[in-house]
Amino acid sequence: MSVVTFWNNRKEQTGKTLSLAAICTHLAIEHNYRILVISTAYEDKNLDNCFWADKKTKKNLGLFGPNTNIALEEGIAGVARSIKANKLSPDHITNYTKIIFKDRLEILPTFKGDKDEFDDIIRYYPEIINIANNYYDLVFVDLHKDTKEDVAETILANSNLIVANLSQRLTSINAFATTREEKPVLKSRKTLLLLGRYDRFSKYNIKNISRYLGEKNKVSTVPYNTLFFEACEEAGVPDLFLKLRKTEDDERNGFFLAEVKRTVNNIIYRLQDLAMKM
Repeated sequence: MSVVTFWNNRKEQTGKTLSLAAICTHLAIEHNYRILVISTAYEDKNLDNCFWADKKTKKNLGLFGPNTNIALEEGIAGVARSIKANKLSPDHITNYTKIIFKDRLEILPTFKGDKDEFDDIIRYYPEIINIANNYYDLVFVDLHKDTKEDVAETILANSNLIVANLSQRLTSINAFATTREEKPVLKSRKTLLLLGRYDRFSKYNIKNISRYLGEKNKVSTVPYNTLFFEACEEAGVPDLFLKLRKTEDDERNGFFLAEVKRTVNNIIYRLQDLAMKM
């Protein structure tokens, strides 16, 4: 049982949330893990949009159907209230999630509501993650850049693996190199580097960035892919991965899937390696 936190401390777009969606979906389809995804964002629909549509605009969720649990709409707020009442056990968290693949992938919907309530709830995130880690095989955390510093630091400290998300801009790469000197954990085996929205034709490709940052292993990537980024706006990510899995597609989609698979394997291998050295 492991916690994998996706992290980026800059305001620029790195594709962090969408990369997480791709990786978790592929993991759920190809591997026998029970996965929970948690976001610490406030009123951010990027993760939600990958997997389900707003009820006001679309009622049919396709292959997977809606989770009809009464507690569903409460999401993270419902979990926090259960913690306050000292009534939350690890196996009860699933009562508040959206089920994407039964017994494989669940999403705890992001908080949508009063900001003051969110500011109170945010302090419970580390405890929620720790409780979930006692039930799920893998807990993926989409750590929002605006999360309170003390909460973010606690989540990072409790994570088994940190996936540091970069862009292919030199300023982003240099900023990470500076931050890494200030945060020793980012220089350790506990941190894996990931390029989201990856363009293999950029001069800042994985080979050059790996060399520039002194990485022994190639940096992981989730390439830019038109079908994928459209699916992320249309609640179509699970359907897309199932379709691409069953068909021989063109080189562009093949490269996208190959890199997502490589990244998934890197995460699994690093977690296993770290566990053996504990």
